[in-house]
Amino acid sequence: MKRDLLLFTGFSLLVMLAPQLFTGGYLMNVLIFVGINTMLAIALNLLLGYAGQISLGHAGFFGLGAYLSGILTTTYSLNPWLAMPVAAVVVGCLAGLIGFPILKLKGHYLAMATLGLGIIIYIVFNETIEFTGGPSGLSGIPNLKLAGIIFDSDVKNYYLIWGMTLAVMLFALNLANSRVGRALRAVHDSEVAAQVLGVNARLLKVQIFALSAVISSLAGSLYAHTMTFISPASFGFNFSIELLTMVVIGGLGSIYGSFLGAALLTLLPEFLRGANDYDIIIYGGLLVVMVMFMPGGLVRGIPALFRKITSKGEAGHA
Repeated sequence: MKRDLLLFTGFSLLVMLAPQLFTGGYLMNVLIFVGINTMLAIALNLLLGYAGQISLGHAGFFGLGAYLSGILTTTYSLNPWLAMPVAAVVVGCLAGLIGFPILKLKGHYLAMATLGLGIIIYIVFNETIEFTGGPSGLSGIPNLKLAGIIFDSDVKNYYLIWGMTLAVMLFALNLANSRVGRALRAVHDSEVAAQVLGVNARLLKVQIFALSAVISSLAGSLYAHTMTFISPASFGFNFSIELLTMVVIGGLGSIYGSFLGAALLTLLPEFLRGANDYDIIIYGGLLVVMVMFMPGGLVRGIPALFRKITSKGEAGHA
């Protein structure tokens, strides 16, 4: 536990010092997206990596949080700090109600059901023009304010987003190391065995599904109040696949792996912009290579690679 605390403290210090090292406005904006995607990857990893329940519709929960918070603040003039928890509660309750029938399914059937859910939510965003603005999007969303500070610059938004991200990360780490986390891993390994040990597998799956949706909604609200404009294109099927890829590449069942996956898949496209039409080929090739040679994700593959290199070096020296 002491090691985990030291690791989290060191990681938090690096995150807080990053604006002093990277002063470029564009790069700061990219790091803000890394924070938002880290929250989303953690949310999905709790469901997929720990409970073993796949979801291809988490972009829908992300979008619901963004749109609910945006509509409540622009149309109904609700304080953004109140709109965010209201949106999270609504999304959590919706996920809980949907979770009971959907989570009876397993494997490919569960994936298809969550995919359908995400598509339905995306269609609602496009068709309810009077509320969401339809394909044109929703603009005029206010920035967050706290103690007279308006979060209207990249540096301010960076600290806001990453402050929330670190809080979510700490919560997820504690959850993973708690009795609930052990129950989730038991359900992941074998639902029958978990039920024999007294775990209510069905209720636990619904609860973690709802919790995952709440975290995604919170990320969506932060995204809306940071960007001040949202459109359905940001919450489509492609982004759900991207989130799933972040979790797999970073490492299933690892909170820090969620950060590594989110950082890689957020930063990599930025570095490949100069590759013109070949960026997709390079991007896909790197992902295939990583899945082949690091099936446990970056969080397990990097230490294993380091140990392999050091062992070869020691053998050569001997």
